Amino acid sequence: MVSLPLGYAHWKGQVLNSDELQELYEGLKLNNVNKYDYVLTGYTRDKSFLAMVVDIVRELKQQNPRLVYVCDPVLGDKWDGEGSMYVPEDLLPVYKEKVVPVADIITPNQFEAELLSGRKIHSQEEALAVMDMLHSMGPDTVVITSSNLPSPRGSDYLIVLGSQRRRSPDGCTVMERIRMDIRKVDAVFVGTGDLFAAMLLAWTHKHPSNLKVACEKTVSAMHHVLQRTIQCAKGVGAVGSGGSPSELGAQDSSARPAAQAGEGVRPSPMQLELRMVQSKRDIEEPEIVVQAVEL
Repeated sequence: MVSLPLGYAHWKGQVLNSDELQELYEGLKLNNVNKYDYVLTGYTRDKSFLAMVVDIVRELKQQNPRLVYVCDPVLGDKWDGEGSMYVPEDLLPVYKEKVVPVADIITPNQFEAELLSGRKIHSQEEALAVMDMLHSMGPDTVVITSSNLPSPRGSDYLIVLGSQRRRSPDGCTVMERIRMDIRKVDAVFVGTGDLFAAMLLAWTHKHPSNLKVACEKTVSAMHHVLQRTIQCAKGVGAVGSGGSPSELGAQDSSARPAAQAGEGVRPSPMQLELRMVQSKRDIEEPEIVVQAVEL
């Protein structure tokens, strides 16, 4: 638990361990408010904490077998083609052996999918094979949230790949595969992975048997949030708002000089705080601006 996103120059907080998580969960149990339909987890740095999450999810699933556990397995990423972990390496076996097998939906990036599967991805076909391996470990839905695979639209695009395994009424297994080509954004944000996982949870709830639509709404909502964030950070108004600039947090540069970078100046992490509240309408009813292709 930290006071601010880690992109800030200064922040305070602590890494919770399993005992502290257990104490919090016991407080919920004592008040009989530990009944959930969904659980979502993301960035974690403590191995014991992660193992305790699995124990809690298993207990919650015993109470509600329909509970859906969404896991963003935050492990690392690639920069200039080279992968690097930014959590302790001892978390990887916990994810592989305990977390992924109890998860229903996982949202790794390409590097994290490679770590979890033990296989490198150099092509779309290899990515699909890796997602099959991840399915075999447990999750019915796997979305690789970003990859450095070449896009047919050019180097200004990155690729999202999704795979969902469903059971048809006659008991057969049905697979749905999708690809999305997303234009890159020249900015560094904090919290986009959390937003993606949360939006995917919401839209798979609304469209449990249509991964294409769920991903289109997730990515389109992300697009609107990021564009509005950039415009507000630069102090040039909002994009696709459905409301006036004042409603959306775009203000005169003299009113909030620390919150806006201005034209031609690269915004700081503080100025690129995701404009979630201002994007409420787009989150709830996103205009589809990025479409998925069924594979």
